Amino acid sequence: MSVLVEFSIDSGDFLLGNVLRGPEEMRFELERIVPTGDAVMPFVWATGGDFAAFEGNVTASEHVRELRALDKVGDRALYRIVWDEPHAGLIEVLGETEATILEARGDGARWRFRLRFPDHDRLSAFYNLCTENDFPVHIDRTYTLSERIEGGHRLGLSAEQREALVLALERGYFDTPSEASLSDLADELGITQQALSDRIRRGNEKVLRSVLLSSASDFD
Repeated sequence: MSVLVEFSIDSGDFLLGNVLRGPEEMRFELERIVPTGDAVMPFVWATGGDFAAFEGNVTASEHVRELRALDKVGDRALYRIVWDEPHAGLIEVLGETEATILEARGDGARWRFRLRFPDHDRLSAFYNLCTENDFPVHIDRTYTLSERIEGGHRLGLSAEQREALVLALERGYFDTPSEASLSDLADELGITQQALSDRIRRGNEKVLRSVLLSSASDFD
C-alpha cells in the first residue's frame, strides 16, 4: 500500500530552495519535476515580488543553465529551470525513489512537502538517501490513506474503496474541470483503470446510500 509523508526543510539546505531564495515576499510552488536523462527539470510557480529581480538572481547561479518563463498570470509566473549539469540533489532523490509530489510550497526560509511513495521500502530509501547526502529533512508525519481516515465514518467502505476515493478527492479528480485523469490515479495505485473505476463507483454508491438514505429516514 502507498504511504504518504509530510516533511519540511530549510530553503538553504537543498539546491532548488537555495537557488530560489530571493525577494522575501515571493512564494514558490513546485508543480512537477520532469526527468531528462541523468537530471531532472523542475517546473516552479512563483508568486508576488519583483520578477525581474528574481529572474536575475536565479540565472546568476552557477548551477542554472536556463530559466524560462512559460506563463504569467497576474502576480504568478510559471518557470522551467534547467540545471547546468547533473547533481545529486533533494529533487533528484524524489525522482529516484519514485515519489509523487502532492504538494510542495516554499519561500526564502523554508519549504514544506507532501509526498506519496509506492510503499514503505521507497520511503525508507528516500530517508536513507537524504541522510547520506546530508539533506536535513524534518519528517512531520507519515501515514497511509486508510490510517488518515481511520477515526472517521467508515460508511461501509472497503480499505481499497476508501483509498481510491480519498486519492481522487486529493488529486482533484472530482473537480470541474478535472485536475487528474482516471489513468493518472490508476498508475499511482498500481491498478488498472477498470479496477479503479469500479472502486470509485462502488465507493460512491455506498457513501450515497449511507448518507442520503440514512438521513432521509430521520425525517420519517
